[in-house]
Amino acid sequence: MIRLLIWLLMAYIGYRVVKALMAPKSSAPASPALESEETVQDPVCGMYVAKADAVVGRLNGERHYFCSMACLEKFSEQLDHTTPPH
Repeated sequence: MIRLLIWLLMAYIGYRVVKALMAPKSSAPASPALESEETVQDPVCGMYVAKADAVVGRLNGERHYFCSMACLEKFSEQLDHTTPPH
């Protein structure tokens, strides 16, 4: 009787292993945090960057997002050259 139970248990485990190996592979869904992460475009180089990782600069109370400090500095230089002196 015990041998029969052991054989049935081994058969069931073998069945589950084979079924798992034969199942179609599905791609893992993207994490919800990545899907909802907002991106912004750098006004200097045009690169898209996650808002949480962006370098933030302010101009007249408005926030501007940059991919790096270099782009922020270029943006600042462009403003210095285009604004007329007071």
